[in-house]
Order: sequence, then structure tokens, then C-alpha cells
Amino acid sequence: MPRYALLIEYDGGPFNGWQRQAGGQLTVQGAIETALARLEPGPHTIAAAGRTDAGVHATGQVAHCDLTKDWDPFRLASALNAHLRPHPVSVLAVVPVDDEFHARFSARERRYLFRLVARRAPATHDRGQVWRVHSPLDIDAMRAGAAHLLGKHDFTTFRSTYCQAASPVKTLDEISIVEHSYPAGVEYRFTLRARSFLHNQVRSIVGTLERVGAGAWAAEDVKTALDAMDRQACGPVSPPDGLYMTGVGYPVDPFAGLMLPGALPPDPRDI
Repeated sequence: MPRYALLIEYDGGPFNGWQRQAGGQLTVQGAIETALARLEPGPHTIAAAGRTDAGVHATGQVAHCDLTKDWDPFRLASALNAHLRPHPVSVLAVVPVDDEFHARFSARERRYLFRLVARRAPATHDRGQVWRVHSPLDIDAMRAGAAHLLGKHDFTTFRSTYCQAASPVKTLDEISIVEHSYPAGVEYRFTLRARSFLHNQVRSIVGTLERVGAGAWAAEDVKTALDAMDRQACGPVSPPDGLYMTGVGYPVDPFAGLMLPGALPPDPRDI
């Protein structure tokens, strides 16, 4: 059976997360599998690089599927997008891959972006796409707090109690924060990169760093919380609205060389 890798983007707002659920709730996986069934009748199961939560978005999710027919990749992507309407999910590209390729188990890196906007007025164009707070944050303090989380640690503090990972030990390869000022306010963009993440790890980290930026925590309090290895020591978990899965790294990138849309929302300085 031919195997295909899919590069997918979606607005997570209407979905109850990525993973198909028994109760029939709308999920991204369920929507794509339904579209596949319209192309090749029968049950379909696709595997993704990461199971994003309800409300979390993606600009670079990767999944794979096995089909019986040899499809032209461009035609398969177009047909899937036609059957995915009106759901806010698009297949950006399809490429044939070897049977050994697995969207989840072959991945060597996951990348996430979190958008946090400080402004008094409610978000309009970015409603559901950012986390809004009222007051500007201290970016230097947040960077100092984030520095304590780089590298290999036991991230029990920043792990959901529902996390099913075998171990809380993860290596955070990057956590960077940039600030963009524009007429309506300030946007802070958190970029996190690791081989894999724990359930709610990114949102727990961003929520904690927001407390540092707001002056409620000192930067050193992040290390204290990390060392506690206790979920109760974590700061508040940020809402899902601002979180995006932006990319997945593989030993050989199946989408290398393709002309693809930009993987990030527009820079507010360009608006």
C-alpha cells in the first residue's frame, strides 16, 4: 500500500483537538479521515507527529496515511482539501514516502510558537489566535526565567496530571522570546524546540513566564518551580489560543525542496 506524508495546517478553535474521539466530537484527525474515506471508501487511520489539544493551531503538522491507489500527490492534496471544506484545515502538501516513514516515530524534533499580545482592547482580527493580557511584560525577566528551562530536566512541574508520557525527563533545545511593538500593543513570540514535549508542557511554561514578565514571579522562581518537580509549583497554564505547532524535523525532510506557504503568522510589524 502506498504511504503518503501530509503537511497540514489548521485553526484549532472549532476542533476538540487532533485525536479522533469515540464520542463523535469534531477533531482534526476525524475530519481528515472522513475526507480520505470519500476518496477511497473504507476506514482510514492516520498518524500525526503530535496530538495537539483542543484550541491549539498548526502551521506545520505532519501526518501519514496508507492508501490502496497510487495517487498523484498534487491531485491527492487538492481532493482532500475539496472534501475538507468548510472545516478550517488544509493539506499544504502531499509526498510519497517509504513504508519505514512514520510521522510520529520518525520525528527527531518538534517546533512550537506561542503568540502572546499585550493590549487593552480585545483582539479582533486575531481573536482565538493569540493570548491577550492587558499590560506589557518585562521581556528580559522572561528570558532570564526561560534560561533555567533549557537543556535536560525533569519537567514534572510543567507536565499535565493527565500526561501519559513514560518519563517526565525531556531536553528543551530552544526557548527564545522576541518582542514586536505595533500601534495597538506589543506581541511576544515564544519559540520552543525539542525532540518531544510533555502534555501541556509548552502552555505551562508560557503561563509561568508570563507571571515573571508581569512581575508576580522572579526569574529565579522558575528554577525553584522546576526543581520542585511538583505540578502544584507551576504557574497558571496559558490558554490554547496562542499556541501553534509550526514544524517537525526528520532525518530526511520529506517536504524538502517544495515551494510552500509561510509557516508563521504575519509579523505584526508588516501589518
